[in-house]
Amino acid sequence: MLKPSVGVALEGLPYIIIAAFTTLIFAIIGCWPMAVLGLAATAFIGHFFRDPERVGPEDAEAVSAPADGKVIKVGRAVDPVTGETRQYIAIFMNMLNVHVNRMPVSGKVETIRYIPGKFFNASFDKASEDNERNILVVTGKGNQRFTMVQIAGLIARRIVCWAEPGDKLKRGERYGLIKFGSRVDLYIPDGYVPTVSVGQKTVAGETVVAEKRAA
Repeated sequence: MLKPSVGVALEGLPYIIIAAFTTLIFAIIGCWPMAVLGLAATAFIGHFFRDPERVGPEDAEAVSAPADGKVIKVGRAVDPVTGETRQYIAIFMNMLNVHVNRMPVSGKVETIRYIPGKFFNASFDKASEDNERNILVVTGKGNQRFTMVQIAGLIARRIVCWAEPGDKLKRGERYGLIKFGSRVDLYIPDGYVPTVSVGQKTVAGETVVAEKRAA
């Protein structure tokens, strides 16, 4: 999988074009209040779908954040794929965050499972079990299994996944996005130690969220 970047997520271009075209029409007919609102909407949509380049951590074995946002949970929970109780980190993305999701580790995509569901506020506990979500299982170095769950929220109604089973991706590569906000849960092997705490801000592909435990 190769996902090109032009500074804006390609899925956002239709929204940007429609908003810009509508703004132009209002400007041509001289409806300046609506033109100003349209310009503001165009700027907001462009900001929402921005896709900047990122520089990963120097530690090759560090686990980087899969999403921009705020850490809302760090603890242990049942992995939705393996059924095992594992360490996990939940990152909530608000409307102002970059919404492109990135690989936390280098590895092979083993499984992708889409689950239809509801659209509760993604910060609620029940969102991880009831909301629409997309699950990726990645096998990293040493056959360590990582599970990422993209979760739709109250406003977000579209999960996009660019990865496919069998893809071999590097840490920091883009694998999807969630339109208009939501959450990503990351389940990590017990050989790793979380390095973030609740309330901390993360930058996808850059912030180290877990490190390998020393032998």
